[in-house]
Formats: sequence, structure tokens, C-alpha cells
Amino acid sequence: MIKVLLIGSGAREHAIAHALKLAKEDVELFVYGSSLNPGIKELAADYKVGPLKSNTAMASYASLAHVDLAIVGPENPLAEGISDVLGQVGIPCVGPTKQLAQIETSKSFARDLLTEYKINGCPKYKFFVNEMGLKEYLMELGDNFVIKADGLMGGKGVLVSGDHFNGQAEGLKLAIEFIKNGSQVLIEEKLIGQEFSLMSFCDGDHLIHMPAVQDHKRALTGDKGANTGGMGSYSCADFSLPFLDEDDIAAAQKTNEATALSLKKKFGVGYKGILYGGFMATQTGVKLIEYNARFGDPEAMNVLSLFSERTFPANPAPDFLQVCQAIVNGTLNKVKMDLKKQATVVKYIVPEGYPESPVINQIIDVSKVDQAKVRLFYGSVDQKADGLYLGGSRALAVVATADDVDQAEKIVETEIKKITGPVFHREDIGTSELIEKRVKMMKELRS
Repeated sequence: MIKVLLIGSGAREHAIAHALKLAKEDVELFVYGSSLNPGIKELAADYKVGPLKSNTAMASYASLAHVDLAIVGPENPLAEGISDVLGQVGIPCVGPTKQLAQIETSKSFARDLLTEYKINGCPKYKFFVNEMGLKEYLMELGDNFVIKADGLMGGKGVLVSGDHFNGQAEGLKLAIEFIKNGSQVLIEEKLIGQEFSLMSFCDGDHLIHMPAVQDHKRALTGDKGANTGGMGSYSCADFSLPFLDEDDIAAAQKTNEATALSLKKKFGVGYKGILYGGFMATQTGVKLIEYNARFGDPEAMNVLSLFSERTFPANPAPDFLQVCQAIVNGTLNKVKMDLKKQATVVKYIVPEGYPESPVINQIIDVSKVDQAKVRLFYGSVDQKADGLYLGGSRALAVVATADDVDQAEKIVETEIKKITGPVFHREDIGTSELIEKRVKMMKELRS
């Protein structure tokens, strides 16, 4: 029996908890989350609700439970230095220290690191702490540029020309607003192409790369509507994506490797956790959009669904717990990863009106979903005596694996339609029609 602390309470953390409980070794799960997730609660030996900014409270809870290992799901505790505090009380953590987590928490740090160590994939950029030179740089870039507020902004700190504003004049006003609100502002060239996620397990010296995944940020079918935390994602059985080639995957992997190495060179401490690169395949190669210092949500659900089931204890493939242990022990080089060669599709159920004005405290019914065919991972929901209630954000994710994306998508779509209540989802995620549009776009761009 091993005792594991899981920090966080969203659908991503539910997927982490589920993967841990499938391990060959029995896991006694202790959870510290900002809310009560009914799916995680069923798996936990103990569950404490509290503020994720209270390092003292989380470390005290972990010490009293005598946990052997901690896994941090969301970014905010990493930004607050929870890994450092847990380390001080002798608890190893899957999640980087506060200093290393700057790769996500400071966009200026991430861009400057790539520049300092000459890592490929960095777009043209400049930072501004005031308006001096801002207008001139926008004129230099033309009408196609991106405005990013430095630091964690809860997904609201990135504004893209053509999506959030039109032309230099509008962009200038928005950039000035960020500056007036106390944010350092990054202005960079707009990248044209297809986005993908490439996450890597890191133990400080070694990396194991996960399958490439494509997330879908827009709320509505056809990539329309407002940006969200992610409406769903898919991955393919060959661990690449239909619009990528071998060079694209290799370039993203090399960027993650070079970044992890550079972080250790800069600080003398190895990065332990998940290094998640958000990339763009462009006409001139793969570029880095941004880094995250933890699992993606929903991308974690794609990858974690590919670990072998506990029902096959004779399977020599490492389970998720063993990978986490190798991360904190610095022994990933001894892990022979053998994920299932299957495709995955994830679709989120969200409240009507999401993300701008979501309905809340309305009941939804998931009883007709065949959970032998799909997995349900709970997010922003509240379990009451008379049913499951919407919490106002992404409610739950429906996940399927199959031999190819088309099969997995059809399974998810069949089951997700059985969920009733004031909710909606993106029907086109993982469909052959949407994927073919993206393949066609990349072919035209490369030609």
C-alpha cells in the first residue's frame, strides 16, 4: 500500500485519481481540492476541501496523512510553490518547484529562456512594461499579432488579431489596458497553422514523451464561439496527428528536451513533473505557443486512458503510479513505456451559456450513459441527494478509446447524447470532417 496525495478537484484530477487506482500496487488516495468532486470522492480514502493557495494547510494535511508521494494537478498551487513546501517536509512531488514553474507562470521567462539557450521554435516577440515603443512595434508586425499578459490569467490573458480584435488601433488599446492593470505585456507575431499539444514526463534528467493531442478551445461547432478551457480533444493510435509529419513530432520533442535541459542549466535543479508544450505546426516549422507546467485539461484524459488496466497484473508495462515514482526518483530512463496503441476522444459537457453566462444549480442526468463503453470524469458538478447539479464551468468529460479516432468519436457521441439537462457539447470534435479540414489547411499552407 502506498499513500498518495492528489492536489486538485477537476476532471483532470479525476482522471489522475482513476489512473492511480488502476496501478498494480494498492494506492491509498488522499485528496486536497478546492471543491468536492463526487467522482474523486468515491476513489479517495480521505478528502479535504480547502483553498489551493494555502501551502501550510496542504503540507500539514500531507504530513498528518504520512503520504509517500504528491501529485499536483492545477497550475496555481505550483505557482505558489507547493512543491517547495512539500519538499521541505520530506514529501516528493510530481510537479516542479516555484522557480521552475515559471515556464508557465511567466510568459516573459519562457520566451527569454528559449532565446537565451537558442532553442528552436520561438516566434518573434517583445515585452513592454509601459507604452514606450509599443505602437512602433505593432506597426512593424502589421495587422497580424498576438497580445499576451504576463503571468497566470485563467485563460483570459491571450488576445489574437482576427479573433479578439481587428487591426493595430484596437490591439494597441487592449495592450495598454493590460499595462494599466499592472501586467507586463508580450507582443508577438501571429502564428498560422494547426495547434497541438506535446506533453512529456520529466524526472530532472530524462524525458518520456506522450502522444500528440489536439485540443479544441472554441465553444461551438466549426471552431466558432468564445474561447474556453477546452471543449475536448483527440489522439491517434500512431501517437501522431493526421496533419503532422515525423519531423513535426521530432521538433516538438526536441524543444521539450532542450527546455528541460536549459532549466537545469539555469537553476541547477532538475524539472520533475509534466512539461506540456503547446505547439503550432506552421509553414516554416513547429513553433512554441506556450508552456504549461502540468497536465493539460482535457489532454490528460487522452493520455491517461492509454495506460494498461489493473485487471492484467501480469502485464509488464509500467502503470501511471510507477511512472510517477520514476519521476520523483529520477529513474525515468529505466521505464519502458508501453501505452496502448489506441485512439482516444474526449468531449466535455458544459452548461448552456458557457463560458460567458453559464447556467448553474441545474440538475443533469447521466444515468443512461453506458459506462462500460465510456468513462465519465467529473468537473464542475455538485452531487446532492436528489442528483447531480451544474457548477457553472465544464461539467464532465466523456472519454472513449478505440482502434481509430472515427470509432472512438462515434462511441463518445452516442453516449454523450444520453446526458440530459441544460447542457451542450461540441459534436464535431474527432469527426473525420473536421480532421480532414485541418489536414487540407496544412497541405495548402505547406505548399
